[in-house]
Amino acid sequence: MTVDTRHEGHVAVVTFAAPPNNHVSVDLLRTLADAFDTLDADRSVRATVLASAGKVFCAGADLAPPAEGGPGVNTLALYEQAARLFGVAKPMVAAVQGAAVGAGLGLALVADFRVAAPEARFAANFVKLGFHPGFGISHSLPRLVGQQHAARLLLTGERVSGEAALAIGLADVVAPVDGLLDAAVALTATIAGNAPLAVQATRATLRAGLVEAIRAQTDLEAAKQAALMQTADFAEGIRAVRERRAGNFIGE
Repeated sequence: MTVDTRHEGHVAVVTFAAPPNNHVSVDLLRTLADAFDTLDADRSVRATVLASAGKVFCAGADLAPPAEGGPGVNTLALYEQAARLFGVAKPMVAAVQGAAVGAGLGLALVADFRVAAPEARFAANFVKLGFHPGFGISHSLPRLVGQQHAARLLLTGERVSGEAALAIGLADVVAPVDGLLDAAVALTATIAGNAPLAVQATRATLRAGLVEAIRAQTDLEAAKQAALMQTADFAEGIRAVRERRAGNFIGE
């Protein structure tokens, strides 16, 4: 797992890599939050880009328990770092080149804007796992796209392409994958070209109460997730995803 930062004028590009699928972990989110805290303290940086290496933006968390070869997930610790990311002071643009699934969608929703490739696939696939949404998605997604679009994404678990995401406000710009990072930097540079104190003050007003709402929502989400992790449907959902098939759920 690596997190690298480079500077282009007043823009900082933060790129993370956790091959092969850029799964989130507590360590990854903590390292990202530390990097953005450092950039918040750097007066030369006015806005940031969040990007990832490889073909997948972020495939979410690996929810399989250690008994099944997975790493196990401490959701409360994960969501504490997620709240830190939502609390970043400077504007952020996410460059989404491929799948942003589950917690990967949640990570993309941390940003103020999303620049997506046509090949991008946004999905809140939690119900396909017999699971409850996390990462504050049950708050951040309807806040962004509206209650009805969010309900469809959360209750169907369907994947949304870059163009379809643009149509519902989930993405702000669609750009070819080979020019995606340039497009994200260009949008970020437009923001960074404005008066930085005014930009940060305006953003703080637009996001007033967001961190507190995310903390409250992730507490609720974590409780729902803990209960659902004990069900047969959750175990079946994990097996089904690993075996690349539809789940055979029984409601228990």
